[in-house]
Amino acid sequence: MEKLPRLEERLVERGLVSAQEMERILKLQQEQQAPLTRLVVELGFVSEDDLLPVLSDHLGVPLVSLKDFPLGPLPVEALLDAVEFLKFAKMAPVRAEGAELLVATPDPTGLSRLHALELATGLKVKPVLAKEKEVTARIETLFGNGEAVTGLPAAHDREGGVDEEEVEHLRDLASEVPVIRLVNQMLGRALEGRASDIHIEPFENQLKVRYRIDGILHEIDPPPRHFKAAIISRLKILAQLNIAERRLPQDGRIKVKIAGKDVDLRISTVPTLYGESVVIRLLERAQIFTDLESLGFPPAVLQRFSEMISKPHGMLLVTGPTGSGKTTTLYGALQKINDPGKKIITIEDPVEYELGGVNQIQVKPQIGLTFANGLRSIVRQDPDIIMVGEIRDFETAEIAVQAALTGHLVLSTLHTNDAAGAISRLLEMGVQDYLLASSLLGVVAQRLVRRLCQSCRKEAPFNEFSVPLSDFTRQNEKPPATLWQAAGCEACSGTGYLGRVGIFELLPASAEICKLIVQRADANAIRSLAIAQGMRLLREDGWQKACQGGTDVAEVLRVTREEG
Repeated sequence: MEKLPRLEERLVERGLVSAQEMERILKLQQEQQAPLTRLVVELGFVSEDDLLPVLSDHLGVPLVSLKDFPLGPLPVEALLDAVEFLKFAKMAPVRAEGAELLVATPDPTGLSRLHALELATGLKVKPVLAKEKEVTARIETLFGNGEAVTGLPAAHDREGGVDEEEVEHLRDLASEVPVIRLVNQMLGRALEGRASDIHIEPFENQLKVRYRIDGILHEIDPPPRHFKAAIISRLKILAQLNIAERRLPQDGRIKVKIAGKDVDLRISTVPTLYGESVVIRLLERAQIFTDLESLGFPPAVLQRFSEMISKPHGMLLVTGPTGSGKTTTLYGALQKINDPGKKIITIEDPVEYELGGVNQIQVKPQIGLTFANGLRSIVRQDPDIIMVGEIRDFETAEIAVQAALTGHLVLSTLHTNDAAGAISRLLEMGVQDYLLASSLLGVVAQRLVRRLCQSCRKEAPFNEFSVPLSDFTRQNEKPPATLWQAAGCEACSGTGYLGRVGIFELLPASAEICKLIVQRADANAIRSLAIAQGMRLLREDGWQKACQGGTDVAEVLRVTREEG
C-alpha cells in the first residue's frame, strides 16, 4: 500500500506554505507541543478556508457547511453525559441516522476522541469537517444558556437530579471494560507510588488527578476528561454510593485487592462547579500495625510515652493538625497495650483501620451517634481502655475526663499547634481546671516530615542553608559542619524523599504543671515550665533528625512554621 504524504507535505505541495516556513512552523510546534493545524492558522500562514479542504482530502473526511445541515433528531439521553466533553473537544452533534451519529468538528485532533464519544452514546460516530465558528455556534445552540432544541436540556437545568434512564446509562458506562481498566490502573499506580490519597478534580477544561505522596500532592497524567462521569460512577458503585445523587456530599468505603494486596478505600464525593470532586483514601491493611518504635519517637520520649499508656487510668492526648499521624500513634499505642485481659473500645470518625480484639464504633451523627453520645454508652460497657477519635466539644471532653477519673485509660486527639495549647483548648471548652489536672497524664504534639531518600541524599556545608541555629535549638551549641539535603533518584521518583517519620514533643502532667492548670495559666506559662523540666520542642526534635540525616531542615521548617 502506498504511504500517504504527511499533512505538512500536502501544505507545501499545495503552495500554502513554503518549505522554509514549514521548517519554522515544525520547530515552533516542537517547542510548544501544539497541533500543526492550529499553529498554521494562528500564525497567519494559512486561513481556515484554505486549510479545511486540505484536511478533508488528507483525512478522507467530508467537508460540509452546517448551514446546509439543519438540526435533525438527536439521542437526548445518550448525549447528556457528553455535554462538557463535546464543548471541550469542539464536536457538534448534527443528527442521528439509525445507529449512526453525525458529528461536525473543525479540529482533526478531535477525531481521535471519536471512540470515547461512541462509548458514551452507544452509537457509531461519523465525523465531518466544518468551520470552527459554525461548530461553536451549533454547540451554543445545543448546550448554551438558552433553551436547548430537540428537547435536550441545558446543563444547568439538570442540577435537580438524575432520572432512572440516566442512572442505568451511568451504570452501563461504569461497567465498560475501558472504564474498569482506567480505575484499576489509577488505584494500582497510586498504591505502587505509596500514595495515601487520590484526588480527582473536575475543572472547566480538564479532569485533574493528583496523588498525595508523603504528605505532598503530585499531579499525574489524567485520564481523558470525557471519561469523568464513567470513572466517578464506577467509584461510587464500588463504594455503594448513590450514583443518581450529585447535589450532596457522599462518603463510603470498600475493601479491595490491588496487586495482591488487601486495601481499604475511603471514598468521599462533594459537588463542585464542574461536577463531583472525589477523594480516595488508600489504607493498605498490611501497613496498619506500626509499632511505636518505628514512628520516630526519641528513646527518652518513647519510654515516658510507654509508661503513660501503661497506667490503669488517666487521659493521654495526642495533638496536631490533620494529617500529622495522630491516629497512627494512637493505634500503635493500642497495639502495644492490647492483651486478652483488657477490654478496649474505640469511637472514631471514621474507623480508619480494623484492630484485632478491639471493639470499634463508627460515629454516625445523622442518627444521633455522636462522640459524646457514643462515649456515654461506652463507659457502661465495662471497658479498661477507651480511645476517642477526637475531642471536638465540651460534652465529649467532659465525659472523657470523667471516664479517666473513674478508672479508665482514655486516649484521644485534639487539633492544636503544640502540647501546651491542648491544655488551654480544654480549659477554653469549659473543662473544670481541677478535673483536668486530676485526670491528665500528658500531651504529645506531633508532625510528619518526609524522610530523606537514603539512596541519594547528599551532604552540604551548613552555611549553605541560610538558617540560624537559634531557629532550631535553645542551647549555644556549635553548628554542624554539614547537613543532609534532598537530591533525587529513581528509587524516590526524583523527589529526594522516601516515606515519612514523626517529630514529637511530650509534655508530662507533672505536679508543677498540674498546679499551673488549676491556676488556669496560659499556654506560654505551661510551655515555659515544661521546657524547664526538659521538654524538647517539635522543631528541636526535627533538628536532631535533620542532623542525623533522617530528614532535612526544609522539611522541619515546613511543618513547624507556626512556631517560628
